Amino acid sequence: MSGFFDGEKLRSSAQRFFLVAINLIPLECRICLMEGLGQILFTLDGRHRRIALRNLALAFGAKNGEELTALARSTFRNLGRVLAEFSFIPLLTEKNMEQYILFEGAENFYRAYEKGKGILFLTAHFGNWEWMAASFPLRFHRPCHVIVRPLDSPFFDGLVERLRTWTGNHTVPKEKSMGRILRILKEGGIIGVLLDQNVAWQEGVFVDFFGELACTNAGMALLALKTGAPVLPVFNIRQPDGRYRVVIEPEVPLIRTEDRDLDVEKNTELFTKIIERFVQDHPDHWFWLHQRWKTRPWQAKKLKEQ
Repeated sequence: MSGFFDGEKLRSSAQRFFLVAINLIPLECRICLMEGLGQILFTLDGRHRRIALRNLALAFGAKNGEELTALARSTFRNLGRVLAEFSFIPLLTEKNMEQYILFEGAENFYRAYEKGKGILFLTAHFGNWEWMAASFPLRFHRPCHVIVRPLDSPFFDGLVERLRTWTGNHTVPKEKSMGRILRILKEGGIIGVLLDQNVAWQEGVFVDFFGELACTNAGMALLALKTGAPVLPVFNIRQPDGRYRVVIEPEVPLIRTEDRDLDVEKNTELFTKIIERFVQDHPDHWFWLHQRWKTRPWQAKKLKEQ
């Protein structure tokens, strides 16, 4: 038992040392270095390069090969920048935040919060989603609960958890999270959901995303319909000066009929179309390396028949 606690303590100390050491390097230098590494990975990582190019071809079929390649390169570069900025979170404060992050649409947040039903933030792996989440409690003095998938490496999982909770946020492991999320919303809490990833057919519904059917988690629609918690789209857009502008849009009016399954499908598609709108306007901000269209309708049909 003592060995376990010694191991945990050692790992925690190593994580703290890593963050202190990395933040000795000026942020601008880290960004330059990691964006350059992203360009190297674009050349060396053939698997993810092909995934990005295939996804971009599905979404932007009218673009030529050079345009698609340029967008794919920017995806790798953006990922490098996000990683460089992620470790800077311990240096973000209420006083210096506006040097890096600006908020637009605060009135939409306050209007929804006053309803007392909690809030569901709709967002995606877009721009620097980690900075956006970390800056929220600095700006609004309220924590956000973010649904996450734990990493396989205990060291990096602990490091990421430390960064994600540094400014006061909380993480909710995705596995068997529904009960906890319902309690948080009942208490008027805030839940952040990144709704842009592929899921197995048992977890989602197929909705249109850039003209292709994409299996999308139905949990957000179920929660919104069940609890009445307002759904607010929240996305961040990088500005020419390097800062991020976080846009909080007005509450999304839900589709309600007498058909529960249809409501879940239609609202999930509604949420997905909002994500598509932001990606359409700023394609270099999105995480094209993910196999968004991996689960196909014919696979679901075949498995259901077995």
